[in-house]
Amino acid sequence: MTSKYNEQALESLIEKALTGSSLEDLREQGTNIADANDKYGQYLSGKGYYLGDALDFDKIYALDTHRFWNFLQVTQAKEFAKLQVYGDWKLKILERYDRMVKKYGVLRVLKKGLDVDNAHFTLFYEAPSASSAQAVRDNFEHNQFAVTRQVRYSNLNPGEEIDMVITVNGMPLCTIELKNTWTGQTAAVQGIYQYKHTRDSNQPLLQFGRCLVHFAVDTDEVYMTTKLQGKDTFFLPFNKGDDMGKGNPVNPNGHRTAYLWEETFSKESWASIIQHFMLLEGKDSDPLSKKFYIFPRYHQLDVVQRLIADVRTEGVGSTYLIQHSAGSGKSNSITWTAFQLIEVEDQQGTPLFDSVIVVTDRRVLDRQLRDNIKSFSEVKNIIGAAFSSSDLRLALESGKRIVITTIQKFPHILEDIDDMSDKRFAIIIDEAHSSQGGSAADKMNQVLGKLDTNEEGEVDAQDLILRAMEARKMRQNASYFAFTATPKNATLERFGTKQADGSFKPFHLYSMKQAIEEGFILDVLANYTTFRSYYQLQKSVEDNPEFNTGKAQKRLKAFVERDPRTIQAKARIMLQHFLQQVYYKKLLKGKAKAMVVTQSIESAIRYYHALKLILTEYDNLFKIVIAFSGKKLVDGIEYTEASLNGFPDSETKDKFDEDDNRILVVANKYLTGFDQPKLTTMYVDKKLQGVLCVQALSRLNRSANKYGKKTENLFVLDFFNDGADIKAAFDPFYTATSLSGATDVNVLHDLKDSLDDSGIYEWHEVEIFNTKFFQSVPADQLSPIIDQAALRFNNTLDLNEEQKADLKIKAKHFVKVYGQVAAVISFENMFWEKLFWFLKFLIPKMIIKRKEDELLDELLDAVDLSTYGIERVRLNESLLLDKGESTLDPANANPRGAHGDDETDALDKIIRDFNDRWFADWEATPEDKRQVYETFTQRIADHPDYQQKYVDNLDPYTRELAYKKIFDDVALSMRKFQMEFAKRLMDDQFKQEFRSSTQRYLER
Repeated sequence: MTSKYNEQALESLIEKALTGSSLEDLREQGTNIADANDKYGQYLSGKGYYLGDALDFDKIYALDTHRFWNFLQVTQAKEFAKLQVYGDWKLKILERYDRMVKKYGVLRVLKKGLDVDNAHFTLFYEAPSASSAQAVRDNFEHNQFAVTRQVRYSNLNPGEEIDMVITVNGMPLCTIELKNTWTGQTAAVQGIYQYKHTRDSNQPLLQFGRCLVHFAVDTDEVYMTTKLQGKDTFFLPFNKGDDMGKGNPVNPNGHRTAYLWEETFSKESWASIIQHFMLLEGKDSDPLSKKFYIFPRYHQLDVVQRLIADVRTEGVGSTYLIQHSAGSGKSNSITWTAFQLIEVEDQQGTPLFDSVIVVTDRRVLDRQLRDNIKSFSEVKNIIGAAFSSSDLRLALESGKRIVITTIQKFPHILEDIDDMSDKRFAIIIDEAHSSQGGSAADKMNQVLGKLDTNEEGEVDAQDLILRAMEARKMRQNASYFAFTATPKNATLERFGTKQADGSFKPFHLYSMKQAIEEGFILDVLANYTTFRSYYQLQKSVEDNPEFNTGKAQKRLKAFVERDPRTIQAKARIMLQHFLQQVYYKKLLKGKAKAMVVTQSIESAIRYYHALKLILTEYDNLFKIVIAFSGKKLVDGIEYTEASLNGFPDSETKDKFDEDDNRILVVANKYLTGFDQPKLTTMYVDKKLQGVLCVQALSRLNRSANKYGKKTENLFVLDFFNDGADIKAAFDPFYTATSLSGATDVNVLHDLKDSLDDSGIYEWHEVEIFNTKFFQSVPADQLSPIIDQAALRFNNTLDLNEEQKADLKIKAKHFVKVYGQVAAVISFENMFWEKLFWFLKFLIPKMIIKRKEDELLDELLDAVDLSTYGIERVRLNESLLLDKGESTLDPANANPRGAHGDDETDALDKIIRDFNDRWFADWEATPEDKRQVYETFTQRIADHPDYQQKYVDNLDPYTRELAYKKIFDDVALSMRKFQMEFAKRLMDDQFKQEFRSSTQRYLER
């Protein structure tokens, strides 16, 4: 049988994984679905699914009627018999089912069953717990899971088909549209497009509530939605993440997305999703059409299931650190964890935890917990609150299984746990970037001793939690689950998982990088700009007394920063930028806002007055708001937040959300735990470092799809910090990449040599791939070979984006040129032939994560990948070229690189530009600076390797490496007589800029 590499092949693979067989297998065996199901008994092998028959699917009721009736008859014959006395008993059941699903959705009938006259039908048997009776276990096994291919679902267009539908007891759980990247189609593009534009969501199967979720799937990625709304449908990724970013890792045993059918589609996983994860969101009074389902994203499903599994294995007394970025959906992850922890039982059926305590300052989490209880628990009144030292005991005595408390009450909760050593607790700590200030901080200091605070008396939440735990010995009657986006070292040590080498890692990670790449938050560093300030201070006296230089400079700078003239100048820059680039451009549909971050409350007040004064010149187009804690005396006047704003500080968040209020001035308040999706711009005049830096700048990263908020709308103007310091703060939580120079390529021999030397593939992998490829093996045996090479290109080799661009251009150029000339050259080159087929499959998986990616692809016409599903010719036969007329040009020895040539500047301009940026505060004459520059460049030109390894070198990658080596040699020699300049070369940013400018000068 000829192997296929298209959607049909993927369908067959999934079907076989779930059922143990496939339609293709049955055709070869000369049998049909009904005979196969009967032959193998209740279940086939695989994941225990039946083979569904598309002919059994009822378009009107969106049901596999064969499985539906069979399930009811086999499992509930007595209830069935109550209705069979009626002549229209089938219609009676179907019409009742249809009404309930239209009103409440399929999730409701799966969980609560169906009442028809005097009969009650259980439509889905839940999965058993550890202590469940054998009857419960047997009932679960009676569920009939099935997968059906090419389901004709439309009453209007009878030929229109959905690739796959998964059902349980005849009721649809999900629909699946499949694409195969090897045919040039992807789930992210064509799969989602199909659901949005060519599938009729008015047909019963695709109406909201008829099934739980819709998947667009290819061999590399999975996307999902729970509500189809035509072009307005919103899809979410359902991917594991790869190298802390988007996508999925290489799977050595098959396709990257095999986890979907091997793990998520298992019967136990579906049961868990139905019982413990799926939620119907919306007001009780709203019709079903205005509500929506929440289906867990992969990392949410994964973290909760892993936590519960580990608790079952380890018992009570462990600590868990869950490092989930903003945009991860922590609120839902926490609620799912809390509800499932109270259900964990030991082998005797005793709950492992008497109570789950959720420590949070999010009001929304309190509401979510109470709302979600309606979906998850038959007993409704199991949530309580503990806001005083006596509340916890009272809550437990009144049967509360989940107790919500605040972070400032956490020390008291620990005391109570100490006093109740006979009880067992699960403590979930939601450190949502919050700080505690004012009287709350004062009280905590009394309990825990003096804690570090900022000017506004705020205490970092992580510090509070750690100090509280340090004050008390860790009890074995409690397990701790800490959720945070930015754990400090001490937090990692306290809650993290200890490794063999003594280090600590999070139990589970969903990184900032993945959240950004998946589009749940925006990259705040994408448009980060520093504003260098230089100050000239006239000496107040001729002869300065002796003083500590470092401290004096710090004080002088602080004095200048507070000077009204300095603040006035910076405020004008901020306001003019905001007006020109944000307000007048009507960013975010005219609703975009900005935050001004200042060094102190005094500075905040001075900025507030300066901005308001300048705004009067523009007829007060909008309003400015200020936020700080307590009172502050400035120039003899006492100010409070409320007195300046004209409304109570408790209303500041809500007031700032109003359209008239566009700029918020702060010192410390609202730098953490403040979510305002309309924030796009930040002006920073404050030292930011470490976790606070990440938390503060992350105020901008919230997505706002309804306003069309994009990364390019964000802007940070920093008057205080250096870009390298900001990058260093973000590095522990997000890995950035850098770009370098352009590229040239040559003809086939040179292209192959460069690709061979790159290390992306080993030649034996090319050989193995071709051997298997021409033996027509199944696609999932080829995926691991290609994916391993793609992994090296995308991650393992640590290539920067320009190197990736260079190699991808070479690969595409090789395929294009060889594809054009293979049939007309007068000789055979088997190495080229084999590399050609290997690269055709590898190129779609070579990812260049740059905005210019599309431009790179335009440099070379894409190979027609739609031929991947056809049967291949043998190696010793001529390749079939396109029948259309084409013009063959000679292979271009110098195709364009990723960028155009750098503009060459005159020496004076290069030096002047460089001096303006980097030498402005270097106390040397212009002639001295010029002399250093000319001497340096002359020494580069005189270097023994300069001509051969740089000037005459045609390979851009090794050429660039050679120049860096020559530059470093010259820099080392210059240190001997120019110490001041040598110190400056220790700055990486300075060094890179200087090297680039010398390179431009020498190539002029």
